Amino acid sequence: MTKYSPNEADANNGSTYTAEFLRVKGLAERGVANAQHSLGFMYFNGQGVAQSYELAVVWYRQAAQSGLEHAQYNLGVMYQKGQGVEQNFEEAAAWYRLAAEQGYAAAQYNLGWLYAKGQGVANDTQQAMHWFSKAAEQGDAGAQNNLGMMYDTGKGVPQDFKQAIFWYRKAAEQGYARAQFNLGLRYDNGQGVPQDVGQAMSWYRKAADQGYAPAQFNLALRFDKGDGIAQDAQKAILWYRRAAEQDHASSQFNLGLIYDNGQGVPRDEQKALDWYRKAAEQGHAAAQNNLGLRYDHGQGVEQDYEQAQFWYRKAAEQGFPGAQYHLGLLYDAGHGVVVDHQEAIFWYRKAADQGHLRAQFDLGLRYETGRGVPQDYRKAMGWYRRAAEQDYVAAQYALGLLFDNDDGPQPDCNQANHWYRKAADQGHTQAQFALGLRYDNGLGVQRDYAQAHQWYLQAASQGHVRAQFNLGLMYLSGQGVPADASQAWLWLAMSERAGYAAAARYLKNAAGRMDPAQLAQVRERMEMLPG
Repeated sequence: MTKYSPNEADANNGSTYTAEFLRVKGLAERGVANAQHSLGFMYFNGQGVAQSYELAVVWYRQAAQSGLEHAQYNLGVMYQKGQGVEQNFEEAAAWYRLAAEQGYAAAQYNLGWLYAKGQGVANDTQQAMHWFSKAAEQGDAGAQNNLGMMYDTGKGVPQDFKQAIFWYRKAAEQGYARAQFNLGLRYDNGQGVPQDVGQAMSWYRKAADQGYAPAQFNLALRFDKGDGIAQDAQKAILWYRRAAEQDHASSQFNLGLIYDNGQGVPRDEQKALDWYRKAAEQGHAAAQNNLGLRYDHGQGVEQDYEQAQFWYRKAAEQGFPGAQYHLGLLYDAGHGVVVDHQEAIFWYRKAADQGHLRAQFDLGLRYETGRGVPQDYRKAMGWYRRAAEQDYVAAQYALGLLFDNDDGPQPDCNQANHWYRKAADQGHTQAQFALGLRYDNGLGVQRDYAQAHQWYLQAASQGHVRAQFNLGLMYLSGQGVPADASQAWLWLAMSERAGYAAAARYLKNAAGRMDPAQLAQVRERMEMLPG
């Protein structure tokens, strides 16, 4: 950031300067350069005279043309900020250069900044480095920090974390908040110094105590997550709030999450909504997405698909994959927009290309079923695989089914079993049943009734009706388990109760193998089961 004029630092003196103004004005009109500069200062700040940026420029210019470096600098500031003159970066650079070449540190810093930004001069990192170095060697903390950043990022110089640390420390020890924050980051990440959470926290705290919002946010994150320090929800909230009240968007978003989830505070949907909105209005994509979700589902607000669409789109256009996916869902359903399956697919693909698992799965489903796109099993497999390889269980099962399909693009029993098992190990009921069937019938594996029983049992215990039926048959026939009429009757009864009519005939068979006392006992067990 460019420096303020020294005038502005002294602007709040409440004394009356009328007599002094008249004395200085007389000297200025006789051509005394220092008096001309002082008169400009008085007009700038309204000391002893009505404030006038235009007259400040007149007198600064006269002093600057006499070669007075601080007048040249102040005139540069006024051109840069458009005070009393039309904003003109070229003029600002010219006046800064005159002062900088006389060794005026603040002008050297501002000239370096203009070269770094390409304002009024060609963008030139070497020139920026040159002028920042000049100012830094005179102890200018802002220039020292900027030098540190250039070494940190390798912009204009070879990347050198040790040099970055050297300059950050110079500025930080002068109390320059941004350098204190940057030094904290280096200790946090162990770049140029050994990683040291204590040092990171110390420097963050110094910057945070000066009101530097990014440092307040990083302190809050540490207390929030308990990363390297004792977790403390109240301290996290304190520092998030201090940064949030300075419009730090990520702090506002995190406060929204805290109130949304009731972490360290009573759950409060309205406060969550308020903080999400503050962050969203500053362009925070995750907050925009969460605000969209609120309107989409009517959570804490009246359901409003048009508002949901508005906020999803804001985040989606910034590349936020969750919002891209949800925007696709709105187009699919015609909520807040005209139904447009092509537009839905456009947004699903945007999200899927960024690794959004549900979007990848839904695209796979589209290509498998031909809904909104030409049916294409190979493309379906491609999208399912991308999600499946990230352990998305529904995609693993869907991929297993495609490999299991003799009419599919690539029937492969081994691949079917591989993906069924991946899904089954994550508790997917249908995949567990499918594996049970394959071991039961020797499909792509050696027939193994014990393995079939294991997978049927896992699926049946989650309420899979066919698995319950098949498990009942295994206990009835003694396949993979010792024959047990009581267990057979119980699983068959559960299957029948869930509507599987074929179980009735086998229930009678199981009942016929028990004496009345056993049957009464198993019926009593059945009555105690939920459902």
